[in-house]
Amino acid sequence: MATTAQPVISLQDVYKTYHLDGIDVPAIDGISLEIRQGDFVAIVGPSGSGKSTAMNLVGCLDTATKGKIYLGEHNINLLEESDLAQIRGKKIGFIFQIFNLIPSLNALENVALPMMFQDVSRDERMRKAARLLQRVGLENRMKHLPNQLSGGQRQRVAIARALINDPEIILADEPTGNLDTKTGDEVMTLLKDLNRQGKTIILVTHNNELTKLADTIVYLKDGKITSHTQTQKSHKKR
Repeated sequence: MATTAQPVISLQDVYKTYHLDGIDVPAIDGISLEIRQGDFVAIVGPSGSGKSTAMNLVGCLDTATKGKIYLGEHNINLLEESDLAQIRGKKIGFIFQIFNLIPSLNALENVALPMMFQDVSRDERMRKAARLLQRVGLENRMKHLPNQLSGGQRQRVAIARALINDPEIILADEPTGNLDTKTGDEVMTLLKDLNRQGKTIILVTHNNELTKLADTIVYLKDGKITSHTQTQKSHKKR
């Protein structure tokens, strides 16, 4: 990875505090993090460390109580939600532990769905969705509903859906959490292949084993970054 790669997401002295029953509950406590194009970053920490909040902030699904978050050149705190949703929809693809597929839509329709919000014709949406399902090895499962697919197949549908708008960034939240070890390894290999093809991968997990494929490991505890490690893989890419 070239050292001149531009930041795709930047958090600058970010705090996030929730107000619950009149009490301020700090979730993120002054973190700064820069993720560059082509990085594979793992955000790791135990339960309650702030990973979920960090994921929402890094994925521009939430705004900071204090500090600045940039998605490319855009300060998200200055954007209307409608504008942010458009930019986020084009720049970030999301993969979740529970897949988040719509039960009444088949695999092809689930993958094509995000393009509905980008003013793309139905024919083009379906063509691109079919290509992506072929890419993840599900060319024979396009018409199947989610309940007719295995957990691994559903996660592959979710990965194809995350790619439908050709985002720069893939944010994966515990993507192997509901999968057996073999299927989880296959999903992680697919994410690494996408990284080799130039996608920026942000992996949020409590599983230290999954960090072995990452170039950068960010450890969170009590809402703070306790360490920020560049792996040997990262040095080789440079």
